[in-house]
Amino acid sequence: MLSKKINELLNRQIELEGTSSNVYLAMASWAELNGYEGCSAFLYKHSDEERMHMLKLFKFVNERGGKAVVPVIKNVKHDYKDIPEIFEHLLKHELKVKEEINSLVDTTLKEKDYTTHNFLQWYVSEQIEEERLARTLLDKLKLIGNDKGGLYLFDRDIINAGVEKGK
Repeated sequence: MLSKKINELLNRQIELEGTSSNVYLAMASWAELNGYEGCSAFLYKHSDEERMHMLKLFKFVNERGGKAVVPVIKNVKHDYKDIPEIFEHLLKHELKVKEEINSLVDTTLKEKDYTTHNFLQWYVSEQIEEERLARTLLDKLKLIGNDKGGLYLFDRDIINAGVEKGK
């Protein structure tokens, strides 16, 4: 049985994962409307993954005797200046998610909820991969700079980003 405190924190994480899904969905829409087919495909896929992260938490809470709450998602940015801004925002968002997961893991140890602690290790590992991917993509965009040909190639190649990890 989940404690009230852990249940509340897990619901906060559910909301954050749901927000992540919608943030990436808004980014995907912007990219699609601005001709970045590869970036939009990557971001739509990323949005789906974040939703799956949310559902995994949702089911865990309910299975442990807690009560998962459907999150209300608000304040999602819809307009971006360019592709580099999108990926800067994506990295910043992933860093925020990491902080929240680490805080949640810390609380599970303090509360001696080792089952939830064990469950959350998947999220800890996942965040390492998410951050690595975001940093790699940002590094590539920095190398490209203002080169439109490079941005075209980036957009074409990003569809395969994250494939090596089985996503």
